[in-house]
Amino acid sequence: MVYRVAGPKRTGPESECFARCGAQLLSVEWRSASQIELRQPRADAGRKKRGQTMKKFAGIAVPLIVMVFLVGLMAGCGSSSNSGKASTSQNTTDYSTSANWLSLPSSTATKKKVDVFYLIDTTYQKPNANAPNICTINDPIMEKGAKAAFSRTAIAFETVGNIYAPYYRQVDAMYKKTLPIAEQNKIVGGIPTSDGLAAFDYFIKHYNKGRPFILAGHSLGSNILANLLSEYMKKNPKVYKRMIAAYVIGYSITPQYLAQNPELKFAEGPSGTGVIVSYNTEAPVVDGTNPVTLPGGIAINPITWTRSEELATAALNLGGIALDKNGYAVLDAAGNPVRVRHYADAQVNKARGVVICSTADVNLLSPGNALLPKGVYHSFDYPFYYFDIRANAANRVDHFLNK
Repeated sequence: MVYRVAGPKRTGPESECFARCGAQLLSVEWRSASQIELRQPRADAGRKKRGQTMKKFAGIAVPLIVMVFLVGLMAGCGSSSNSGKASTSQNTTDYSTSANWLSLPSSTATKKKVDVFYLIDTTYQKPNANAPNICTINDPIMEKGAKAAFSRTAIAFETVGNIYAPYYRQVDAMYKKTLPIAEQNKIVGGIPTSDGLAAFDYFIKHYNKGRPFILAGHSLGSNILANLLSEYMKKNPKVYKRMIAAYVIGYSITPQYLAQNPELKFAEGPSGTGVIVSYNTEAPVVDGTNPVTLPGGIAINPITWTRSEELATAALNLGGIALDKNGYAVLDAAGNPVRVRHYADAQVNKARGVVICSTADVNLLSPGNALLPKGVYHSFDYPFYYFDIRANAANRVDHFLNK
């Protein structure tokens, strides 16, 4: 069943936010002003009641969601109705089936000149030890969590392009964490990347119609995008010429990766096209090793969009977003994300290969859990700089269309 997301449901100038250590987020119905169709999950998993705590700073509600994340994981919560027989077959998912897409532009919407192909965070979590390590394409918990992830990340691009976002088969984070790096790369490069490539190929051949496009993702979705860039673009240079930019956020792009893929280039400033844009966000001090970054990672400042280590103060930030208790972007009465102004600063740290945010409250936003050490702002890579990302995408689109 398909339903149109066309009007606000939750309103209010401030977010209803909560901190719950080790929490997983369940998605609920979401309403937006954008002309996007979201695919309704095939089954409904029961919701669990959640405790919540309100915290406010300087008259605004600050997102205080302590989430379990690892390399792109926004894990689903609660009991899955998955029978435990999820296929780990390499057989490619059929993306001619509309139910395998989280987001497709409405058939009645006026098409923009640019498309956005978005790969979401991981939202699958094994409900028990006997469950499969890789979920089915129609796992209900994965689908529900995907909608929340979509609202706080992908919708940043809705003003610049038509958003196409597929579901894909995902790896359980805790299982992945137990593997050596080489094995992690192997499993991500298997079924998840196979689905990502198949979805993108179907998008190019059946939906894109030759329009310029943006690639974007977060975390594991960005990991898959890095694989897509190195595999698909190398074989399809004419397609690559239409790429405005690739926002590979929440995953590290390294000099070694670029050396292995000399046709790809990392962004140097705010206006370049055909480039990769990437960063990971941390506090000044991290109590341990950040599992979502790679040694030698390259980062760009998400406020100035430069690679220098000059501090961009929070006053220069165009605005982040508030999140509700289920991890969705809070919407105003018009159905637009509520803007949280001047909260996060940003400074590239080349030695660590990340962006440092010194103005957020680390004890509330990243106190540490079993998967991420204290000080890793992985879940806020988009929310801290949401409107900066939107403005930068518009800028790169403008330069591409007018070059």
